Amino acid sequence: MKIALDEVKFITDNSQDCDKNAYFVCTNSNSKFHSKAREQGATLISPAKAKELLGIGKNIKLIGITGTNGKTTTAAIIASALENLGFKAGLSGTRGTFLGEKQIAPKGLTTSQALETLSYLKAAIDVGCEYFVMEVSSHAIAQNRIEGLDFDLKIFTNLSQDHLDFHKTFDEYARVKSSFFSDETPKLINKDDKFIKFNPKNSMTYSLESEADFFVDKFSLKGGIEASIAFKQNSTLKSHLQGKFNLYNLLAAFGAIKFLTNLDDQKIADALGKFEGVEGRVEIVSKNPLVIVDFAHTPDGIEKVLGALSHDELIVVFGAGGDRDRTKRPIMGKIAQKYAKFTVVTSDNPRSEEPDFIIDEIMAGMSLNDKVFRQSDRKKAINLALSLAKNGETIVILGKGDEPYQEINGVKHPFSDKLIAQEIINATK
Repeated sequence: MKIALDEVKFITDNSQDCDKNAYFVCTNSNSKFHSKAREQGATLISPAKAKELLGIGKNIKLIGITGTNGKTTTAAIIASALENLGFKAGLSGTRGTFLGEKQIAPKGLTTSQALETLSYLKAAIDVGCEYFVMEVSSHAIAQNRIEGLDFDLKIFTNLSQDHLDFHKTFDEYARVKSSFFSDETPKLINKDDKFIKFNPKNSMTYSLESEADFFVDKFSLKGGIEASIAFKQNSTLKSHLQGKFNLYNLLAAFGAIKFLTNLDDQKIADALGKFEGVEGRVEIVSKNPLVIVDFAHTPDGIEKVLGALSHDELIVVFGAGGDRDRTKRPIMGKIAQKYAKFTVVTSDNPRSEEPDFIIDEIMAGMSLNDKVFRQSDRKKAINLALSLAKNGETIVILGKGDEPYQEINGVKHPFSDKLIAQEIINATK
């Protein structure tokens, strides 16, 4: 990345761009290129110095969200509600980077490299954004991609098994997540999650199970969400989002906005209720038959989504990503089978692994019978699920959400669960 400061000077994190007019941002990720950048004549600087040179200070409030599940939706809810309340907000995460409704960067890493994030903050300031909400991944924390960023609020959603291919153990994964909260930055913590350990200084909590700074004293999940949020005054939240997990996301967003703005409680709740949902997260892509697409790709994520839909008879299509945590595969199979009338195990993004090998590992956790199917071709698997839906069952396609590709042996082939399902349905009408 290269950012111009004036007609001559510029900032970069790529040593190949360096000359005497360059400021080279030193990070853990590019440490082996520091000496080369210096040899090229560049001035080596820290991310904090880059932020100063770009004029990024307290002119924008930065909110960071981490956790295994819920980051994307919670971040989107906060940004959307702030916009509805009359503020300008930026958003960066799994879905890309947005300034208001305008997308300025495509999907990539959940949390970008340090200089790239600074470029987004600069762009947000230039268009008058007062807030910037970003997802913070465990990889980014471990690799110091957030070095130099001054957060005004840090939010923790939940912790469950994921990314053990990178972190190796759950304890290490938890330690990395916890380290994000080790400073005295104000924090908003899910009190109901038992795994995170955090610095209690400047901490607020939210909960559905017990009293907290922000808690729900009663709620209904029938046909959407209706909840009474208890803070200094009770406010009523009504949302068409589905499931208890989304109530947690909404409650975290309520606490964050209340802390950041101190606006009237009911006004905040009304703004949250206007949120329309995130593409690829419990997204209804067909009503006849009812087909839902979701990004859930962890045991906890699958449990929460299918649990929220368990009032229907479900046909579940899912797989597991290749070159990622293998230990979660049989657990995911067991959970899917628990909720599904029919289960179709298929390929996700196999990457360098053989799809059938991944399917074998998933099915090792399942009781095999005539209601469990395997089909390594994902399009055929979706078609099979649709053919099984004879009596009004709900088809749930898990794992890829709104991803527009399937990655096989280093190549990203165009593939959308949503478009494939709609294409098959339209062809049969």
